[in-house]
Amino acid sequence: MNTDHSKPAKPWPTELRVREGGTVLAVTFDDGARFTLPAEILRVRSPSAEVQGHSEAERKLVAGKRHVAILEVQPIGNYAVRLGFDDLHATGIYSWEWIYDCGCNLAGYQAEYEAALAAAGLSRDPPPRR
Repeated sequence: MNTDHSKPAKPWPTELRVREGGTVLAVTFDDGARFTLPAEILRVRSPSAEVQGHSEAERKLVAGKRHVAILEVQPIGNYAVRLGFDDLHATGIYSWEWIYDCGCNLAGYQAEYEAALAAAGLSRDPPPRR
């Protein structure tokens, strides 16, 4: 009879590095998963209330972030990091679970984002400077 009632361990990050001038967050987990997450998708899908709102109806579509870069990674306890971006967004707390999910579903999230931008007539590129 199995008396082990513990939950399976969630993947735990073993390495976290900002690469390519801040445009990529490379993450390795203890289950062997490795993800290279674009700063753009981390920024536009930020788990912050500023982006996600407090309901589905309040969620914001963030455009013009193709070239955004990560400037800072701050540990939050042992469960997450706060990412600071060069557009001054720094309120999202990215749990390890959130990051793992983003890595596993990156292609779908990227496609959803690009489709939403297209439907709204918006671009990944920042507006031209005047």
